[in-house]
Amino acid sequence: MTTTHPSTHDALDIDVARADLRARLLDDGVLLDLGSPGLYGRSGVFERVYQAVDAAAVRSQEDLDAEVLRFPPVEPLAAFERTDYIASFPDLAASISAFTGDDRTHRALLADRERGERWESYLEPADLMLTPAVCHPVYGLVQGVLPVGGRMFDIVGDSFRREPSLDPMRLQAFHMHEFVHIGTPETAKAHRDGRIPVMRALLESFGLEIDVVPANDPFFGRVGQMLARNQVEQALKFEFVTPVYGHDHPWTAISSANLHEDHFGTSFDLRTADGAVAHSACIAFGLERITIALFAAHGTDPETWPTAVRAALSL
Repeated sequence: MTTTHPSTHDALDIDVARADLRARLLDDGVLLDLGSPGLYGRSGVFERVYQAVDAAAVRSQEDLDAEVLRFPPVEPLAAFERTDYIASFPDLAASISAFTGDDRTHRALLADRERGERWESYLEPADLMLTPAVCHPVYGLVQGVLPVGGRMFDIVGDSFRREPSLDPMRLQAFHMHEFVHIGTPETAKAHRDGRIPVMRALLESFGLEIDVVPANDPFFGRVGQMLARNQVEQALKFEFVTPVYGHDHPWTAISSANLHEDHFGTSFDLRTADGAVAHSACIAFGLERITIALFAAHGTDPETWPTAVRAALSL
């Protein structure tokens, strides 16, 4: 993938566009500023559209007859380690810490706090990680040999990635609704490829202009640059992008279709019916990103949206 470097003027223009959308969402009370970049409360209007987006996404995938699973927003460190996420995205990972000290340590903590000093160093790692990808826990739950045809899962939940930004399309805490298939190389690829036109049609029915483009994950460091190039060259990841900030700026991803190959199959020792290492694939709807893209495209009052859009969302 060729990377273009915007001029200073272009960078300022996109910053202005992002600030304008953020201001509109806050001024109209759709989002509520919690005082940290990328963390927001959501109004009833936001939640109404968000729930409609999620319900429409589920309806579009009903034919998969997927097993429904829901997980908490944290995962055990041991399970997180097996995903190898920290090797590729250390800058996005976040762990949970807790106080385990005695009264003396607590008094020292309070003394530092009274002096206005940082006190987090008194907390100890709790062997829990904030979940960066909602599908992580499923791979540890798939035990033994997969049935012929593999397994299909419907998973939605919280994700956290430490990536503070004033761009309202880039949240630190967000939700993904994923439909994950674990099976053979052929069935995994068929799941990824077969869902792309379905997802595109759904997003376009929301009145959004959509393009589907090869993409890469934000791998860290020099080795990460090579991994990113390989991911694009092998066409493992496709993103559904829309011009949230106009055609003169880079389009923003709001959903994706991903082929993991045997990454999780190897990490979690998942086997197909013939004993081979399992492959996996997922499609992922970025629920907040789709919702905000709708507000950007149609305004912050759903009652004024085009009739066809409201019908597609059952609003």
